[in-house]
Amino acid sequence: MHDERGDSLINSFDFSAIEEMDPSLSEGHHVAYDREVPFELRIQESGSGPQEVGTLEAIKVKLLVLGDNNNPQHVKVELTSENDLFFHYIHALDEASFQQLQQSQKLMIDFSELPTIMIRMLNSCIKEPHNFLAVFIMHRDGRARLDFIQNMEYKFIELLSLDFLASTEEMVRQQITYRYNAVKSKLAIVQARLQDVNAAIKVKNPSLLLQLQRQPKKGLQNQS
Repeated sequence: MHDERGDSLINSFDFSAIEEMDPSLSEGHHVAYDREVPFELRIQESGSGPQEVGTLEAIKVKLLVLGDNNNPQHVKVELTSENDLFFHYIHALDEASFQQLQQSQKLMIDFSELPTIMIRMLNSCIKEPHNFLAVFIMHRDGRARLDFIQNMEYKFIELLSLDFLASTEEMVRQQITYRYNAVKSKLAIVQARLQDVNAAIKVKNPSLLLQLQRQPKKGLQNQS
Protein backbone atom coordinates (compact mmCIF):
# COMPACT_ATOMS: atom_id res chain seq x y z
CA MET A 1 0.00 0.00 0.00
CA HIS A 2 1.11 3.56 -0.71
CA ASP A 3 1.90 6.05 2.04
CA GLU A 4 -0.72 8.78 1.46
CA ARG A 5 1.31 11.32 3.44
CA GLY A 6 4.31 10.63 1.20
CA ASP A 7 2.15 10.93 -1.91
CA SER A 8 0.75 14.30 -0.79
CA LEU A 9 4.28 15.56 -0.09
CA ILE A 10 5.48 14.52 -3.55
CA ASN A 11 2.41 16.04 -5.20
CA SER A 12 3.11 19.39 -3.53
CA PHE A 13 6.17 19.88 -5.75
CA ASP A 14 6.01 21.09 -9.34
CA PHE A 15 7.35 18.27 -11.51
CA SER A 16 5.80 19.52 -14.77
CA ALA A 17 9.18 20.00 -16.47
CA ILE A 18 10.09 16.38 -15.71
CA GLU A 19 6.72 15.02 -16.80
CA GLU A 20 6.96 16.85 -20.14
CA MET A 21 9.81 14.45 -21.02
CA ASP A 22 7.37 11.51 -20.96
CA PRO A 23 7.75 9.63 -24.30
CA SER A 24 3.99 9.03 -24.23
CA LEU A 25 3.56 12.74 -25.08
CA SER A 26 5.91 12.71 -28.07
CA GLU A 27 3.05 12.78 -30.62
CA GLY A 28 1.33 15.79 -29.05
CA HIS A 29 -1.05 14.02 -26.66
CA HIS A 30 -1.82 15.34 -23.21
CA VAL A 31 -2.62 13.31 -20.10
CA ALA A 32 -6.35 13.32 -19.38
CA TYR A 33 -6.22 10.65 -16.66
CA ASP A 34 -3.42 9.00 -14.68
CA ARG A 35 -4.40 6.77 -11.73
CA GLU A 36 -3.95 3.27 -10.37
CA VAL A 37 -7.05 1.16 -10.92
CA PRO A 38 -7.77 -2.34 -9.54
CA PHE A 39 -7.61 -4.84 -12.41
CA GLU A 40 -8.30 -8.54 -12.44
CA LEU A 41 -5.45 -9.98 -14.52
CA ARG A 42 -6.05 -13.22 -16.39
CA ILE A 43 -3.95 -15.23 -18.83
CA GLN A 44 -5.51 -17.16 -21.68
CA GLU A 45 -3.17 -19.67 -23.25
CA SER A 46 -4.76 -20.11 -26.68
CA GLY A 47 -7.98 -19.95 -28.65
CA SER A 48 -11.11 -20.04 -26.55
CA GLY A 49 -9.73 -22.38 -23.90
CA PRO A 50 -10.14 -21.81 -20.17
CA GLN A 51 -8.49 -18.78 -18.60
CA GLU A 52 -6.25 -18.98 -15.56
CA VAL A 53 -7.68 -17.79 -12.27
CA GLY A 54 -7.41 -14.02 -12.14
CA THR A 55 -5.22 -12.05 -9.73
CA LEU A 56 -6.15 -8.60 -8.46
CA GLU A 57 -3.51 -5.93 -9.03
CA ALA A 58 -3.30 -2.15 -9.10
CA ILE A 59 -2.57 -1.15 -12.70
CA LYS A 60 -1.62 2.40 -13.60
CA VAL A 61 -3.93 3.65 -16.33
CA LYS A 62 -2.84 6.65 -18.38
CA LEU A 63 -5.43 8.10 -20.75
CA LEU A 64 -3.82 10.28 -23.42
CA VAL A 65 -5.81 12.54 -25.72
CA LEU A 66 -4.72 14.36 -28.85
CA GLY A 67 -6.81 17.53 -29.11
CA ASP A 68 -9.54 18.64 -26.76
CA ASN A 69 -11.01 16.12 -24.30
CA ASN A 70 -14.49 16.88 -25.66
CA ASN A 71 -13.37 16.79 -29.29
CA PRO A 72 -10.46 14.31 -29.51
CA GLN A 73 -8.56 13.53 -32.69
CA HIS A 74 -6.89 10.45 -31.22
CA VAL A 75 -7.07 8.56 -27.92
CA LYS A 76 -4.46 6.27 -26.34
CA VAL A 77 -4.66 4.17 -23.20
CA GLU A 78 -1.40 2.99 -21.64
CA LEU A 79 -1.27 0.35 -18.91
CA THR A 80 1.77 -0.05 -16.66
CA SER A 81 2.53 -1.75 -13.36
CA GLU A 82 4.73 -0.75 -10.43
CA ASN A 83 5.23 -4.46 -9.70
CA ASP A 84 6.54 -5.25 -13.20
CA LEU A 85 8.48 -2.55 -15.07
CA PHE A 86 8.19 -4.56 -18.29
CA PHE A 87 4.37 -4.66 -18.17
CA HIS A 88 3.32 -2.13 -20.83
CA TYR A 89 0.22 -2.35 -23.03
CA ILE A 90 -1.32 0.20 -25.39
CA HIS A 91 -4.75 0.71 -26.91
CA ALA A 92 -5.08 3.42 -29.55
CA LEU A 93 -7.95 4.58 -31.73
CA ASP A 94 -9.17 7.48 -33.81
CA GLU A 95 -12.71 8.31 -34.93
CA ALA A 96 -12.63 5.83 -37.84
CA SER A 97 -11.53 2.88 -35.69
CA PHE A 98 -13.99 3.95 -32.99
CA GLN A 99 -16.85 3.63 -35.49
CA GLN A 100 -15.92 -0.03 -36.00
CA LEU A 101 -15.84 -0.49 -32.23
CA GLN A 102 -19.17 1.33 -31.94
CA GLN A 103 -20.84 -0.95 -34.47
CA SER A 104 -19.39 -4.23 -33.17
CA GLN A 105 -20.33 -3.49 -29.54
CA LYS A 106 -23.49 -1.49 -30.27
CA LEU A 107 -22.24 1.48 -28.25
CA MET A 108 -24.63 4.36 -27.72
CA ILE A 109 -21.91 7.02 -27.43
CA ASP A 110 -19.96 9.15 -29.88
CA PHE A 111 -16.18 9.34 -30.18
CA SER A 112 -16.23 12.81 -28.59
CA GLU A 113 -17.70 11.28 -25.41
CA LEU A 114 -15.19 8.44 -25.14
CA PRO A 115 -12.59 10.10 -22.84
CA THR A 116 -15.27 11.23 -20.38
CA ILE A 117 -16.99 7.83 -20.39
CA MET A 118 -13.73 5.97 -19.87
CA ILE A 119 -12.70 8.21 -16.98
CA ARG A 120 -16.11 7.63 -15.40
CA MET A 121 -15.79 3.84 -15.73
CA LEU A 122 -12.23 3.79 -14.38
CA ASN A 123 -13.24 5.87 -11.37
CA SER A 124 -16.21 3.56 -10.78
CA CYS A 125 -13.81 0.59 -10.64
CA ILE A 126 -11.88 2.43 -7.91
CA LYS A 127 -14.87 3.68 -5.90
CA GLU A 128 -17.23 0.71 -6.36
CA PRO A 129 -15.00 -2.35 -6.96
CA HIS A 130 -17.79 -4.78 -6.11
CA ASN A 131 -20.12 -3.29 -8.72
CA PHE A 132 -17.69 -2.30 -11.48
CA LEU A 133 -14.90 -4.62 -12.62
CA ALA A 134 -11.94 -4.16 -14.96
CA VAL A 135 -10.84 -7.56 -16.28
CA PHE A 136 -7.63 -7.67 -18.33
CA ILE A 137 -7.15 -10.86 -20.34
CA MET A 138 -3.65 -11.43 -21.75
CA HIS A 139 -2.52 -13.81 -24.49
CA ARG A 140 1.00 -15.16 -24.88
CA ASP A 141 1.38 -13.52 -28.30
CA GLY A 142 1.10 -10.00 -26.82
CA ARG A 143 -2.57 -9.42 -27.54
CA ALA A 144 -4.85 -8.49 -24.65
CA ARG A 145 -8.38 -7.31 -23.95
CA LEU A 146 -9.77 -5.04 -21.26
CA ASP A 147 -13.39 -5.68 -20.30
CA PHE A 148 -15.35 -3.19 -18.21
CA ILE A 149 -18.08 -5.17 -16.46
CA GLN A 150 -20.93 -4.07 -14.22
CA ASN A 151 -22.25 -6.44 -11.55
CA MET A 152 -26.05 -6.17 -11.56
CA GLU A 153 -26.40 -8.80 -8.78
CA TYR A 154 -28.40 -11.16 -10.96
CA LYS A 155 -26.04 -10.94 -13.96
CA PHE A 156 -22.86 -9.32 -15.26
CA ILE A 157 -23.14 -6.76 -18.05
CA GLU A 158 -20.20 -6.01 -20.32
CA LEU A 159 -20.07 -2.23 -20.78
CA LEU A 160 -17.04 -1.86 -23.04
CA SER A 161 -14.17 -3.98 -24.38
CA LEU A 162 -10.88 -2.60 -25.66
CA ASP A 163 -8.14 -4.50 -27.49
CA PHE A 164 -4.56 -3.92 -26.35
CA LEU A 165 -1.13 -4.85 -27.64
CA ALA A 166 2.03 -5.38 -25.61
CA SER A 167 4.52 -2.61 -26.43
CA THR A 168 7.70 -3.23 -28.39
CA GLU A 169 11.00 -3.77 -26.57
CA GLU A 170 12.20 -0.34 -27.70
CA MET A 171 9.07 1.38 -26.39
CA VAL A 172 9.36 -0.46 -23.07
CA ARG A 173 13.02 0.55 -22.84
CA GLN A 174 12.11 4.22 -23.42
CA GLN A 175 9.39 4.06 -20.77
CA ILE A 176 11.63 2.41 -18.17
CA THR A 177 14.38 4.95 -18.87
CA TYR A 178 11.93 7.82 -18.45
CA ARG A 179 10.44 6.40 -15.25
CA TYR A 180 13.89 5.81 -13.76
CA ASN A 181 15.11 9.32 -14.62
CA ALA A 182 11.84 10.87 -13.41
CA VAL A 183 12.10 9.18 -10.00
CA LYS A 184 15.79 10.13 -9.76
CA SER A 185 15.04 13.77 -10.62
CA LYS A 186 12.08 13.99 -8.22
CA LEU A 187 14.22 12.53 -5.43
CA ALA A 188 16.91 15.16 -6.06
CA ILE A 189 14.31 17.96 -5.87
CA VAL A 190 12.85 16.63 -2.61
CA GLN A 191 16.31 16.17 -1.09
CA ALA A 192 17.26 19.73 -2.04
CA ARG A 193 14.07 21.01 -0.42
CA LEU A 194 14.82 18.98 2.72
CA GLN A 195 18.27 20.57 2.94
CA ASP A 196 16.68 24.03 2.70
CA VAL A 197 14.26 23.17 5.51
CA ASN A 198 17.11 21.83 7.66
CA ALA A 199 19.11 25.00 7.10
CA ALA A 200 16.15 27.22 8.04
CA ILE A 201 15.40 25.24 11.23
CA LYS A 202 19.10 25.24 12.17
CA VAL A 203 19.14 29.04 12.10
CA LYS A 204 15.82 29.54 13.92
CA ASN A 205 15.75 26.60 16.33
CA PRO A 206 18.88 24.35 16.44
CA SER A 207 17.52 22.21 19.28
CA LEU A 208 14.42 21.36 17.26
CA LEU A 209 16.61 20.20 14.36
CA LEU A 210 18.55 17.90 16.70
CA GLN A 211 15.28 16.49 17.98
CA LEU A 212 14.02 15.85 14.44
CA GLN A 213 17.27 14.15 13.44
CA ARG A 214 17.06 11.80 16.43
CA GLN A 215 13.48 10.66 15.70
CA PRO A 216 14.32 8.15 12.91
CA LYS A 217 16.93 6.53 15.17
CA LYS A 218 14.38 6.12 17.96
CA GLY A 219 11.96 4.57 15.48
CA LEU A 220 14.56 2.02 14.38
CA GLN A 221 15.36 1.18 18.01
CA ASN A 222 11.69 0.58 18.76
CA GLN A 223 11.42 -1.82 15.82
CA SER A 224 14.41 -3.88 16.90
